[in-house]
Amino acid sequence: MRGKQIPKRKITPDPQYGLVEVAKFINYIMRKGKKSLAANIVYTSFDLIHKKTKKDPLTVFRKAIENVSPSLEVRSRRIGGANYQIPMRTNENRRFILASRWIINAAKSKKGKAMSEKLAQELINASLGEGDAIKKKQDVHRMAEANKAFAHFARY
Repeated sequence: MRGKQIPKRKITPDPQYGLVEVAKFINYIMRKGKKSLAANIVYTSFDLIHKKTKKDPLTVFRKAIENVSPSLEVRSRRIGGANYQIPMRTNENRRFILASRWIINAAKSKKGKAMSEKLAQELINASLGEGDAIKKKQDVHRMAEANKAFAHFARY
């Protein structure tokens, strides 16, 4: 690695729930610096989750992130002139990032409703173990399982 390590930025917890995870999720939704719009989308979707499921939206959110988080992923590595897809374990930060990204992309891909409604529905589906984000996780795990023969190339 060249140069010095860049220090991690401290993310302030979100004002409504006081959680760093929710603040990160708001930041992932944010486009073009419009944080208040992103926060409005997340908080509205949490209200919709509470209305639909009669459960605490934070428990639904945490369960969804937990269900979508991948334990394995494949990374491309060039060895001897050939590219191999090598299955590797994902660390905790990367799991949260991937789960958030997959949930947001699954919500964005649906058409016809407001983003807060689509996000609420995707979070509910993910907490129940179904939906497009769960399908993405299963695809990644299937890919890792198929390339298990190349696991000895991984640097552990």
